[in-house]
Amino acid sequence: MRQIGAFPFFEFVTISRGFMAFTFFFQANKFLKQHCASSFATKSERIKTIRLVDKQLRELGFKNLQLKGLKPKHIDALLQKWQAENLSAGTIKNRMVHIRWLTEKIGKKGVISPSNSDLGIDKRVYVTNENKGKTLTEAQLNAVSDPYIKMSLQLQAAFGLRREEAMKIIVDKAVQGDRLLLDASWCKGGRDRAIPILTDEQRQLLTQASTLTRGRSLIPPQLMYVQQMKRYENTCLKIGLDRAHGLRHRYAQQRYVALTGFECHAVSGVAARRLSEAHRALDKMARAIITQELGHGRLPVTAVYLGS
Repeated sequence: MRQIGAFPFFEFVTISRGFMAFTFFFQANKFLKQHCASSFATKSERIKTIRLVDKQLRELGFKNLQLKGLKPKHIDALLQKWQAENLSAGTIKNRMVHIRWLTEKIGKKGVISPSNSDLGIDKRVYVTNENKGKTLTEAQLNAVSDPYIKMSLQLQAAFGLRREEAMKIIVDKAVQGDRLLLDASWCKGGRDRAIPILTDEQRQLLTQASTLTRGRSLIPPQLMYVQQMKRYENTCLKIGLDRAHGLRHRYAQQRYVALTGFECHAVSGVAARRLSEAHRALDKMARAIITQELGHGRLPVTAVYLGS
């Protein structure tokens, strides 16, 4: 598929033919094309959100809206609609991030309050202390026909990779002795990181991946990333893995046991504050290591995987 700028060619065909009459999205898209510093995943979510905003504003009765005519009343209408749909606070906040980005680019930063609480958006609940870990079963693997998707899923389970990382990784470049070095261009937030290679099973898997890819990524040569991502998403739904993020949770939980000798709160139900002093020290050490291996910048985020 041919690309123009930062987006696939089909995106611009759709925009020019299907959205030309809808002034808001047509004008917003100019800014989306001009400002292309973000990752592909961010750009994809941003254009999806702006398209949805355009569609829903028209459904709410705001016809022929000009981009620079965006006002607080439009934001309020969208928020009321989303809250009436019982969308989670996290979903609404994610959408607001992209809308704020757009208002900043058009010089109308004051249209939206910088505080989500001022807008009546509840605090996002990050830590539920639920066990969201998932194990990749042999039956699930056997149901995957695409060898690239199968290998991506296995690497996610073995190393706690994000799905984008598990597709963009170039294994021959990443394997450095006893570590898997992830290049910043493959990682969320543009932060590279190192993950230890600890078992024979991990090494065998990396050897298989190297044989499959021969110096390339885990995106088939004839496909673009966005195409492989769609195939990956469909496959995960088909085999009951949803977004497969549970594999990353399970990796974190297994690493915790290896580092401490006991299960984390999300699995055991025992809160960190109830541990002995010696176990609390191990808990703190393990969380710091796992935070780095998962590629997070803040220690508290790891509680999403391990409990608190």
